[in-house]
Amino acid sequence: MNSIKKLFNIEYPIIQGGMVWCSGWRLASAVSNAGGLGLIGAGSMYPEVLREHIQKCRLASSKPFGVNVPLLYPDIEKIMEIIVEEKVEIVFTSAGNPALWTPFLKNNNIKVVHVIANKKFAMKAEDYGVDAIVAEGFEAGGHNGREETTTLCLIPEICDAVTVPLIAAGGIGSGRAMLAAFALGAEGVQIGSLFAASSESSAHPNFKEAIIQAAEGDTKLSMKSLMPVRLLKNQFFRAVEMAEAEGASRAELIELLGRGRAKMGMFDGDMSEGELEIGQVATYIKQIKPAEQILNEVWQEFIAERERIAKLNF
Repeated sequence: MNSIKKLFNIEYPIIQGGMVWCSGWRLASAVSNAGGLGLIGAGSMYPEVLREHIQKCRLASSKPFGVNVPLLYPDIEKIMEIIVEEKVEIVFTSAGNPALWTPFLKNNNIKVVHVIANKKFAMKAEDYGVDAIVAEGFEAGGHNGREETTTLCLIPEICDAVTVPLIAAGGIGSGRAMLAAFALGAEGVQIGSLFAASSESSAHPNFKEAIIQAAEGDTKLSMKSLMPVRLLKNQFFRAVEMAEAEGASRAELIELLGRGRAKMGMFDGDMSEGELEIGQVATYIKQIKPAEQILNEVWQEFIAERERIAKLNF
């Protein structure tokens, strides 16, 4: 049996990304009800808001779901307390050192998956006892690795370096991409951008529309000297790009970023001054669809492409 399906007790080895301002209980429960693994994105939630989303997700779905926790979160202790109190069974951690919280979560019988972008951190995550690893390539939206390693290169490298199950992320926007990830050694995929534009996503309609209108080259990795993040190009992006070109300091970039810039764009719908995090696969997305339809289309294409390749006469 596929190790990711077995680990999470899910029907399909497809995990929804825990995206800030997009991944509330509605999206997580919809993906889980469709047979994948839905994730609530804690990165945009105050602790008690997270508790509410966990409780609503449990009411909306009897299937397994998890919580994604950026480890640099300012209220991390309270977030972890709530996760334990609410008996969450699966936690994906990112943006920080897994050594700090993996033992705590494991001691509370929680399955832990950590997101990495290079081999060094993959090996460290395994040493700290995670149950699986997400290897996220350069194509991904949101915060990204400084190494700029593409998914095509990253997955086989991580697969050869660790023994825990591997989940591929970054550029997974179709069943064909999922099959390619499996051919490289992954046993599951994590999909963000497709679900960001889903009917159940909590993203603002303006942001969803910007996603489906995105053309080739409309996203770019930005703020490399601060914390690399892939963004849709807009007025805010161009201001950051100009500041970086002129040699802006870290402090100046932080001031330019300000507070609440991601909420301003993705949740409040300011397409000019907001931070718009999305992956390169935005160019594939031409329609807002229910999460269940997205998952089923990816899975059916995966099966069809696998059968097509099996019939090739090499």
